[in-house]
Amino acid sequence: MRAALARIRNIGIIAHIDAGKTTTTERILFYTGFLHKMGEVHDGNTFTDWMEQERERGITITSATVACHWHENQINIIDTPGHVDFTAEVERSLRVLDGAVGIFCGVGGVEPQSETVWHQADRYNVPRLAFVNKLDRLGADYERVVGMIHERLTTRAYPINIPVGKEENFDGIIDLVAMKVTRFDPDSKGFTVHREEIPEAYLDKAQFAREVLLEAVAEFDDELMMHYLEGEAVPDNVFKRAIRKGTISNKLVPVLCGSSLKNKGVQLLLDAICDYLPSPLDIPFTEGFEPKTHRPVQVECDPKGPLVALAFKVQIDKYVGKLVYIRVYSGLLKKGDTFVNQTTGKRERVSRILQMMSNRKNDLDKLYAGDIGAVVGPKNLITGDTITSDNISVLLSRMNFPDTVISIAIEPKTKADQDALKEALARLEEEDPTFNVRIDKETGQTLISGMGELHLDIIVDRLKREFNVQANVGTPQVSYKETITKQVTIDEAFQREMNGKVNFAKVRLVISPIPLSKVPEGKKNVFVNKVTEDVIPSCYWKAIEESAMNALNDGPLINGNVERVKVELVGGQFDTVNSSEMAFHITTAMAVSRGLREADAVIMEPIMLLSVLTPDEFVGDIIGDINSKRGKVDIFRRHNEYQQEIVAEVPLSELFGYATRIRSLSQGRAVYTLEFKKYEVTPPNVQNVILKRIRGY
Repeated sequence: MRAALARIRNIGIIAHIDAGKTTTTERILFYTGFLHKMGEVHDGNTFTDWMEQERERGITITSATVACHWHENQINIIDTPGHVDFTAEVERSLRVLDGAVGIFCGVGGVEPQSETVWHQADRYNVPRLAFVNKLDRLGADYERVVGMIHERLTTRAYPINIPVGKEENFDGIIDLVAMKVTRFDPDSKGFTVHREEIPEAYLDKAQFAREVLLEAVAEFDDELMMHYLEGEAVPDNVFKRAIRKGTISNKLVPVLCGSSLKNKGVQLLLDAICDYLPSPLDIPFTEGFEPKTHRPVQVECDPKGPLVALAFKVQIDKYVGKLVYIRVYSGLLKKGDTFVNQTTGKRERVSRILQMMSNRKNDLDKLYAGDIGAVVGPKNLITGDTITSDNISVLLSRMNFPDTVISIAIEPKTKADQDALKEALARLEEEDPTFNVRIDKETGQTLISGMGELHLDIIVDRLKREFNVQANVGTPQVSYKETITKQVTIDEAFQREMNGKVNFAKVRLVISPIPLSKVPEGKKNVFVNKVTEDVIPSCYWKAIEESAMNALNDGPLINGNVERVKVELVGGQFDTVNSSEMAFHITTAMAVSRGLREADAVIMEPIMLLSVLTPDEFVGDIIGDINSKRGKVDIFRRHNEYQQEIVAEVPLSELFGYATRIRSLSQGRAVYTLEFKKYEVTPPNVQNVILKRIRGY
């Protein structure tokens, strides 16, 4: 069983939009024999982009899983979106993968979303390969892209391939380990490859690049180090072993090259995935913690161990209903088994196990440690939940998803659509952790929130197509939040007769702001209990904490979520006869609500990271426009010999209609991307405008 595990590769394809992720995945499936005909993104017939919206727009919206085989290895691939509005798909995929392939455009190089997904992989310590794609295009420059990777992402990236020819003359790849040239037969769509000696014109360049690579990997293998120091030839298997060790330890990123659209280089990428990226056995253990004591627990990848798995994605399927994607880290899950949801404490049953092949499904009897699959049956399992067998108690770390930044009002077109809309929105909210539904307290409107205009546009489109719900939508609005600016101490008591019984509780809370840099990762607010059992019995502590955190969902200015707040329980009083959980719940909510009003609340607005690529002649106008939008330029650098890159922080409220604006400023020649950066306190004059608009005066 462990031998089979050693031949599994769980990998993700990550990149900026339009770098060639889906095209590369399509070639991988073709060369491994999974597909007999390659689809093209521009034709709308690729295997992994199966949604109608994906095929119409030519972009990946939802991550698709597929399994294929190469040289006796099973490669489980997740093709992730490149558009920042769907960054949650990348986040949850990277959480469960053992390795990743970062794809870079040979012309564009390291683009803004490339940096974002790369740093997401850094957060989960995922070993990576880099694949420089599109080297056949005009303006492609392999050395420049490798230099950009060194400058912006990591200094540990070393080419293991170098291209033969440039742009339209790109016709082969030198493998620096084997020191051979691989050429790809166009008549067989690159299926047939020819390995030849390195041309004389490239020999010196290849030998120099190999020496640089040897020096970089020598530290990872003692045998290679001895060969290198003594000036001996290094056997290929020793060279590959050293590269593998460096890659798995995240101290080396092998860089490969090719052109997926022109069917060049993908087989070498497949070899590198199998040779250098880790199997589940190469990841020593997964970190978790014991739910009650928070004691660290190490989960080893052992098929004979207790079941430990993580639910990382929920998908609503029109044929089978709710599908939950899981990664099994330990043990075995069989069809018909029951498991414990460690997040909720509830027990559920698996009625069916599926191997997902994009939108196709293969029935399985079981999933082993190291496997990724989908289960049908559990009704209460959601993204981030840990499932286990009875004989272990452990919680795996959850994924952290960015805040929603934009909202629109939505209402059913007819009364008949009302219940269907409510149900459809609930299912979509369960499926997508970056999509929220709430009722505005002032207007009674249903508001849906997401990561951007495209995100919400896709949601509304899915309501019509998948759920047959017709809806009217309003114009996009910024999602504001609230925070406080000073510390207050609040004493609050509750004593009231309810249903013939007196209810009593008293709390003292200290409510204070937390600087953004000190907010714990994955949290928005902090609760600290400083009382002892004799002041308030421990049976009431959980009710107090839950009430305090819930009260922070309703700010004093615009009824928005309140964040970056610490609530400390420092005192109180109880009555052995008349105190109850409900009394402490009510008292705490009253105390927090009053404290927020007294703590000088302010409004926070979403700040976006705007990256603009523009020809030199339009730089001044674009920077001037950014400054007029309350923007702050962070980075100004040359992208290539024709373009400059401007990276700035700009409030989202200033960026509606920016696509039209930038076309006007640059005669349609500049391109831009947006991604959420942080929430920041609004200036007083802007806050007054927001309050007047929301309150209607």
